[in-house]
Amino acid sequence: MSITLQKARIAAGFILALALGLFAPAATAQAPTAVTNSNDDSRPSRGLLAGQPWEYGPFVNGGLGTGNRADYKFLWAGLHAGKVLTGPMGKGILRGQFELAAELIPYWQAYTPKYLRANCYQEPGGPLTCSNLFPTGGTYTGVSVTPAILRWNLVSGHRFLPWIQGAGGLIWTDHKFPPIGPYPVPRHLGTSVFNYTPQFGIGVHYFVRPRQSISLSANAVHISNASMGDANPGVNASVQFSIGYTWWK
Repeated sequence: MSITLQKARIAAGFILALALGLFAPAATAQAPTAVTNSNDDSRPSRGLLAGQPWEYGPFVNGGLGTGNRADYKFLWAGLHAGKVLTGPMGKGILRGQFELAAELIPYWQAYTPKYLRANCYQEPGGPLTCSNLFPTGGTYTGVSVTPAILRWNLVSGHRFLPWIQGAGGLIWTDHKFPPIGPYPVPRHLGTSVFNYTPQFGIGVHYFVRPRQSISLSANAVHISNASMGDANPGVNASVQFSIGYTWWK
């Protein structure tokens, strides 16, 4: 498991470095942002969001399961893009702007315990028949997309731009996730290679330049096939942490 996890971390770092290499020339080619004084430079988020910009960039995510999935680990890397759609609305600390975003995650992995299980069948009125025990669990690899991220950017007027968001996505894995077991409790063929990911989270951009920021976030993610698979044990709650780099245009 440690060797697999180390390889996964190396792969995630490679994806992040590759994405930075692809996006950096485009960010450099943009026309320089006019900064008239030190006050403007210290408050890049205020003037930037007034233009309802696009934002995009790579990110890396790591997380843990909770409850009966506390021994699950997660690692993924992908690309984020969003568009601020409104001007400032509201009053007080909740005053902000609405943004619609999406994420593509070509590298998604979950690390689960390994154990033995069996496939069991029982025809009505017949005996219970089970297969031989076979190993299951371990590393699950897949692809994920989050096509709808509803984000509320809180207008801070400083280098920090906090947000709250809700989102929904879809995961495909190379075999049915999550595993169910251990034997003899389950009597199902498996779960599903497709799972949904409703989620809620908070985060913040820290502007290192007028149109570039580092993003940090924490999300609570539920993983479930909505009872469309053989079984739906799911991952009721996982806690995911991400770091990324964002360009604004």
